[in-house]
Amino acid sequence: MPEAAMLNGTYKQHTHDETPGRTALERIVLKFGGTSIGKFPEQIAKILSSTLSTNSIVVICSARSGRSKAEGTTNRLLKAVREAAKPASTKHDTIVSDILHDHLSAIQFTSSKLAAQLKSDLTAECDSLKESLSKIPKDTVVSLQQEDEILSVGEKLSARFVTALLEDHGVPSQYVDLSNIVTYNDPNEKLNQIFYQNLAQTIGETIRLCGNKVPVLTGFFGKIRGGLLASCGRGYSDLCAALAAVGSNAKELQVWKEVSGVYTADPRKVPTARLLDSIHPNEANELTYYGSEVIHHFTIEQCIPKIPIRIKNVLEPEGSGTLIFLENQKKLDPYWEQRPKRPTAVTVKQQITVVNVHSYRKVESPAFLAEICKILAEYSLAVDLFELNECHVSLAVHSKTPFIAGNGAEDQEDIQNQHHDLQQAILHLKEYGSVDVVHNMAILSLIGLQLKRSYGIAGKMFTALGDNNINIEMISQGASEINISCVIAEREALRALNVVHTELFTFLD
Repeated sequence: MPEAAMLNGTYKQHTHDETPGRTALERIVLKFGGTSIGKFPEQIAKILSSTLSTNSIVVICSARSGRSKAEGTTNRLLKAVREAAKPASTKHDTIVSDILHDHLSAIQFTSSKLAAQLKSDLTAECDSLKESLSKIPKDTVVSLQQEDEILSVGEKLSARFVTALLEDHGVPSQYVDLSNIVTYNDPNEKLNQIFYQNLAQTIGETIRLCGNKVPVLTGFFGKIRGGLLASCGRGYSDLCAALAAVGSNAKELQVWKEVSGVYTADPRKVPTARLLDSIHPNEANELTYYGSEVIHHFTIEQCIPKIPIRIKNVLEPEGSGTLIFLENQKKLDPYWEQRPKRPTAVTVKQQITVVNVHSYRKVESPAFLAEICKILAEYSLAVDLFELNECHVSLAVHSKTPFIAGNGAEDQEDIQNQHHDLQQAILHLKEYGSVDVVHNMAILSLIGLQLKRSYGIAGKMFTALGDNNINIEMISQGASEINISCVIAEREALRALNVVHTELFTFLD
């Protein structure tokens, strides 16, 4: 049997032996999303046990979700923070109680002892969470540090659950809390590559301290000056997994989702979408930014080119998934030369607003555009695309204000916050000229390295849209040479996605 095979009913973790003259057992870092942990815990346990039979492993956990990310622990914790700052509100206690109940309900272990201990640990975490929420001053802006302290509990609960789950399956495991892994000696230290290199090394040392046990890490790491969520955005657990992979010198980072990898389009929206064997890191970044949740872009920056990243499906673990790597594309995909010269994928980014500024002066100066973008940034509006001529600038923007999906009044509160930001930005922009706004738009993007050596692709895309009476508001081949984008009405997004995929993918297969 392999060294990590089951011994007396218990799996033994491979040690990552780095002794000179000995062959090191290769390590794989596996990161699981919150929805997977919430819906398929037994499948995750099987995947980890199977991987452990041939490799040393490290596990990274996102905060647990139920039926969807919108209903997940992180969103509910953000709601709790909001409610805790409201005068006379006690809803935050109810939210925490609901979170605890959901986690306790998921415990279906063979070992009653493990189940009892986990229930005790989860209850203690939530009791501490309620205490932290009670300390938030009423009717004030919650500090980023306070917000991080609250949000970190989601990953703590999830990692504790997965640790106990593995123990119940005979896998000796070690819960590792990274919420205080960062220590600042230099008050001016910034989140640059040197910071991430040092953090990866520290996480790697923490992993090695686990010895023969499987390290189960919280996907939340802190404390980050300026706040982890504010600095890195949602998806920070992907970045944590990348740092763990770098720090532990892993051979591969696997990100497990509920889809089999990256497709030519969202398979839930386009029935003919095809699974891609591999994509270039730049393509993965573009797809993530323009609507497809592939992977956090900081993850790619840390891993590539040293460590390949593989996207896999918890429901189809035998599949090879999609590999993100810089290796020669021909080696990864033997049909590369035979494939038609076409984009890699098509994607849609929704909830876009177009802002048109008709200037009182010439706008050719880069300084003018910089002033416009600065104003938008002040009101949490990010620019996705822009068009510029002598006296007019059009910008496709989206709100960076967190939208915490809830129900009824909670949804309305988020909508009002975003609307207020946009209205304030418009008032400020009117100092530069007349302003009009087009709401409920979407960005349709063709992405692929092949675009650089393909002719007529843009024409085919726009012709297909025109032939199907889909109006184009803006066109842009932006700073990236691997992206052609246009802005269309959001109500046409699904139809446009299928039209373009049929014309540029299905007909060329």
